[in-house]
Amino acid sequence: MPTQTEYRSELHHRQKELMVEWYERLNAAAETGNPPTVSMMISGNCVELLEGFDAVPIYPEINALQLAIRHQSLEPILFAEEMGYAADNCAYVKADIGAYLKGITPTGGKLPKPTLVLCNFVGCNTYLKWFEHVAEFTGAPLYTLDVPFMRADDPSAADIKYVVSQLKELIKFLEQLTGRKFDYDRFKQGVRCAARVEELWSNIKHLARTVPSPFDAYFDAITLMGPLYVYRAKPEGVEFFELALRELEEKVERQEGVNDQEKFRLVFEGPPPYPHFRTFRDMFAKWKACAVASTYSTVGGLWEFGARHDPEKPFESVALHMLEHNVTNRNYLQRYDQIKRYVEEWGADGLIIHFVKSCRLFSAGQGDMRDYFTKVLGVPTLYIESDLADPRYFSEAQLKNRIDAYFEALEHQKMSASV
Repeated sequence: MPTQTEYRSELHHRQKELMVEWYERLNAAAETGNPPTVSMMISGNCVELLEGFDAVPIYPEINALQLAIRHQSLEPILFAEEMGYAADNCAYVKADIGAYLKGITPTGGKLPKPTLVLCNFVGCNTYLKWFEHVAEFTGAPLYTLDVPFMRADDPSAADIKYVVSQLKELIKFLEQLTGRKFDYDRFKQGVRCAARVEELWSNIKHLARTVPSPFDAYFDAITLMGPLYVYRAKPEGVEFFELALRELEEKVERQEGVNDQEKFRLVFEGPPPYPHFRTFRDMFAKWKACAVASTYSTVGGLWEFGARHDPEKPFESVALHMLEHNVTNRNYLQRYDQIKRYVEEWGADGLIIHFVKSCRLFSAGQGDMRDYFTKVLGVPTLYIESDLADPRYFSEAQLKNRIDAYFEALEHQKMSASV
């Protein structure tokens, strides 16, 4: 039986290996033109459908994220601004477009011209313009899936039917574009793998309810999200998350937490500042704080609340995922409910709202969110600002002072409550 150290080493190695393999497939596609590649978004995507064509997803968001966390995002951002992109445009867009035009990639390899630019529009109108620009600069055809916004608690039967009809039209378009016949059985297998990965990921997220939590559901979850998005519809994804769940369950058995002790349990709202990721994390680690839940880790899917793909209804479940089962296509009151459940069911002491200067999708309305959780629900809430990819909007001293003051107040509140 492998030791815990061997599991951890194996998991870390496998995570890096999977992401390298993905970039290698993209590099091979750039060199040979095969396999087909499709640019699309993380949120509410139909990556399972790509399995029917043996196509590889290109995620501009992941490329922008990787550039930021490797401290390579500023150059392409400045280049994009010189082209005319505004200072308050999404920094992911500027990093991605600028890097593509300058030939910069996170790994130093090549990224292919996509066979198709697929805009699976959910929630954020920036996606539409971003992918119009990707199509213009790459010369690839653009196909937009019109996904209705969640106007009620559940999507209507008409909404589901509308999205399913578009998915079937997309299949015909891809058959003409690639010269490949859609493999329905392989598509169903992709949906089956996705359902299993979602179950495993949900089990992992629920482990954070234990005290202490065996992983940080914001900072550590981001490491796991790469394989989650790239390999959700593949057996490799199932294998990886079985390994991850096994390792974290063993940590629970040993009552091993993220820090040497767990003093504060937090919920995080919004993406992190990737160019200063380690510095930002250390500001919380200093206070023995652990994120037990985060909205950002549900950009790809709200699976901890029971959502699953269904191989018996593959098209309908893909449509449901695009409509309902991702945080970006839901309204603010639904996001309030999501955070409220985290605070109550995951046993959190407070909420951290990270306002991202260039991300309107997450940041618009966060001031009202802070007021709701602070004044209506009485949840200690910290509101801080920087950016997810632009390193210029990070003030370390200011953030440190605000975070320290927050934990000092939280510590005093805990001590007073125990008297």
